[in-house]
Amino acid sequence: MHNKVILLVEDNPDDETLTLRALSKSKILNEIVVARDGAEALDYLFGTGIHAGRDTLIQPQLILLDLKLPKVDGLEVLKRLRADHRTALLPVTILTTSNEERDVVTSYQLGVNSYVRKPVDSDSFIEAVRQLGLYWLVLNTAPPTGF
Repeated sequence: MHNKVILLVEDNPDDETLTLRALSKSKILNEIVVARDGAEALDYLFGTGIHAGRDTLIQPQLILLDLKLPKVDGLEVLKRLRADHRTALLPVTILTTSNEERDVVTSYQLGVNSYVRKPVDSDSFIEAVRQLGLYWLVLNTAPPTGF
């Protein structure tokens, strides 16, 4: 599992710390790249801006994407991912506090693979992230790269 990158797109420092702790406690030792806004996530995925020159043939095995982000919101990030052949098939899980039905519907219309509401208490949050990590990194078969 160590060669499978996880892209965590999260602007809340507390949620970032909790997610990283949950992955670590679950013995998920993958490289984790953190983008703190939607623009940084897009730069990472497409090798632009601060990530110019990054080898974009190496893409994350999983993207954990918050919706309420500065600069470019999560739905716009998802829309741009799905519109580009290089990133169209990447597994994306929305991990958000949003309870708005339209966010759920729009996310699925845009091609999200999974929509998870962040549990309020830390133990439930850690368990949710553990299960997500194990499913997407161990059980799930991802499409081959380059498709």
